[in-house]
Parts: sequence; C-alpha cells; structure tokens
Amino acid sequence: MPLTSDSLRISEARRIALHAQGFNDPRPAGRVDRRHFRRVLDRVGLVQIDSVNVLTRSHEMPFFARLGTYPRAALADWLWGSGEIFEYWGHEASLLPVELHPLMRWRMHQDGGHAWGGVKSFQRTHPGLGEAVLAAVTEHGPVTLGELEHLGDAIKRTKAAPGSMWNWTPAKKAVEWHFWNGEVSALRNPQTFERQYVRPDHVIPASVLAAPTPAAEDAMKALLLRAARSHGVATPKTLADYHRMPIVTARRLVAELAADGALRPVDVEGWRHQAFLHPDAELPRWVRASALLSPFDSLVWDRDRTEALFDFRYRIEIYVPAGQRVHGYYVLPFLHDGALVARVDLKADRASSTLLVRGSYAEPGLDRDRSMPLLAQRLRELGAFLDLDQMRVEPRGDLAAPLAALT
Repeated sequence: MPLTSDSLRISEARRIALHAQGFNDPRPAGRVDRRHFRRVLDRVGLVQIDSVNVLTRSHEMPFFARLGTYPRAALADWLWGSGEIFEYWGHEASLLPVELHPLMRWRMHQDGGHAWGGVKSFQRTHPGLGEAVLAAVTEHGPVTLGELEHLGDAIKRTKAAPGSMWNWTPAKKAVEWHFWNGEVSALRNPQTFERQYVRPDHVIPASVLAAPTPAAEDAMKALLLRAARSHGVATPKTLADYHRMPIVTARRLVAELAADGALRPVDVEGWRHQAFLHPDAELPRWVRASALLSPFDSLVWDRDRTEALFDFRYRIEIYVPAGQRVHGYYVLPFLHDGALVARVDLKADRASSTLLVRGSYAEPGLDRDRSMPLLAQRLRELGAFLDLDQMRVEPRGDLAAPLAALT
C-alpha cells in the first residue's frame, strides 16, 4: 500500500514494522538453506548474541521466529564458516554481514577506545600483555581464551563480585581490547559457543578489509538508514539504539537525512516524539504471522518502542530475584496477527528432553479461540526444533490450563 500521508495510525505503524522485520515474508515451503538465512539477516540487519542458554542460544531464535524449523547445524556453518558474517559490537555483541565492517570502523577507531573503562585503563597499564596477546592470536589463531591465559598468569586477577564483567582475567581484558579495536576477530565453537580468536583476515574477506573507511558521520548515517529500513518507521532514539550510537549525534544526523529526503518525518498516533519513515517502507493490508520472540529479537529489544508500538510492557527478568519476578526467568512474547497477545516463560530441560512452559500469560484482548491453537503449535515446533521429545505446561499463569489442554 503506498505511503503518502504525513501521519500514521498505530495499527499502520505496527504493520509497517512487522513487514520491515520480515514477519510478512512467507515461511519456506521446503528445506531451509542459506538463501533463507540471508533473507532474514537482510531484513533485520544484525542479530544479537547472548550467553544465556536456558532455552537455546539467542541468535538461533530470530531465524526460527521468521522461518520455522531449520537445520541448526546449517545455520552454524553459515554464520561461522561462510565468510559472510562477522561478530562485533553492533547492538551489544552481534552477528553482522561482512559488508558492514567498513561502517563499524568508526567504533573500532573511536578516540578513547573501548566503551568499558576497566578495559581501557587495563590496556594503558599493561601494554605488554596486550602486545603479547595480539601476537599470539596473529601467529597461532584460532585460539581460545584458555589458550591465552598463561600470558596473564603473572598479573593478579582483578577482584570483583562473582560473575561480574570486571572479574575478567587479564588475558580476557587484553584480547577484548583488540577485539573492540578490530585488530582481532572471532569465530564460535558450534558445540560450546566458546569464542576462538583469529586475525581479521580469517573472517573478513580481503576485498572488505581493503575497502575505504568512511568518515565517521557518513558511516553513522549509513547505519541509521539501515536501522530505518529494518524498523520501517521509528524515532531517532530507536534508530540510534539499533547500532548503539550516541543519541545526540544520531538526532542531528537523522535531521540531516530527513532534510536530504533520505528519511520522511511522520507523526504516529500516540507517540510523543517525531518518527521517521524509510523510503522503502511498505504498509501491508495485514500481517498474519505467529511467532515466539526471543528477548533479544530486534522486534522487541527496544522495550520503550515495544510498549509504544504494541502496548506491551516487556522487561527481561533474568537478573530479578526469583521471588520478585512477575512472569518468569526467560519469557518470550507471542506474536499473532500483528499483535503481542501472550507471553510464555520457557526452559529446555535437556536432561529429561522436555520443553518446560513454566508460566503462560494472556495479554488484554487475547482471542483465545484464534490464538491458543497457534501458540500450542509454535511451542510444539520449538520443542522439535530443539530436539526435545516432550512438553510440560506448569500450572502458572492464566493460560496454563487451556494451553495444557491443547498440548
């Protein structure tokens, strides 16, 4: 549907966003392969990585949400064996198409270096270890952090709370400094997900490494346009957040892009701030997708946008004490017919080969007759995708009884 108005109803903004994120693309009818993975990555632009594995690795879920069941080994081969993808700090730790490497160099070359002060200060005080770690990766990579640890054995381990980022070993801080600066890249072990550090040319094609480095603001503008394409319609804050760039700079650059006609200002019903529409944005008549969304899916990772777009308040409660959690530890929103209509707290109990639905909750306006059968179907698909033989719905939440009856 052509987009000519300077204002959008919230229902229109939702459909634009869902189409931009790939939820209006039909699921593959046959075997899923690299063409389909590429299509998803082209839509979303980057995929966030997270270490939490209570269900499955978070980067697998955006592909599952948009494609359905696929060979997990085939995704791993593509991500870490094709030369098409690299890992870097995009939206947090992320998987990005290699053509974005030149656009991320403004961050790699950022004056002042690493965003985390502890890593920056450590590099200044221990330059010799940094040089030794870089030499080890260059000469012997792929190498794991464990294989680099002996280089930092002489330096006392930083004291911090267990599990803290600042409890990193000296070798970890040194190699992360080089990873941030683009002097080191990484692969992942498909079984353990452990990083294996390598030279950039082990991951990035020579033609990409040789490509000119754009001026920082030109690169940021290109990334803002990519974020706009993946969102369809969004505020400057949301566009800046997609690749985690400074909001003050992003607001100015978005205004310049709008002045040049690369983005179009629009007002969205109920939004307090000016929104901007990508020229390729499309408004479908409807979106029929049903999908379980990872907490780290790009459709919902901006919690303020999720609330403004879907009237769905979403907070991940991993770090909330168990007794204070409202919905559970690892809660996935359920998308159906253009709305977020329910949420389920899931866990893969691998010892018993069971998908545990630890809690299931309806959102206001849920049409149970239409939505519940598809929620049950998507949960069964997820269990099969994860090679789990059974599913158990625990009696927590207002959807537990009807969902158990369907499964």
